[in-house]
Amino acid sequence: MEAFGRAALAGFCWGFAWGVGCSIAILYSIYLSAYRKAVKDSLKKVKPPRYTQVLDKILAKKEKKAAAASTSNPQGTAV
Repeated sequence: MEAFGRAALAGFCWGFAWGVGCSIAILYSIYLSAYRKAVKDSLKKVKPPRYTQVLDKILAKKEKKAAAASTSNPQGTAV
């Protein structure tokens, strides 16, 4: 039974933990490259169409949230 415990622990480390660690590393590298591209796009003088579309959506969502907050709190006091 003691040998099974060691084998199970080794199988867990090599199979599950190693696989999850590799997956996280891959996702992190994808995230970083997309982040770099987004920063480069935001620094360009002429913005790409996709950038302006997403920015417009974000600003509209912020305005909607601010309008909802002002209607629920008409005196302007902190909640």
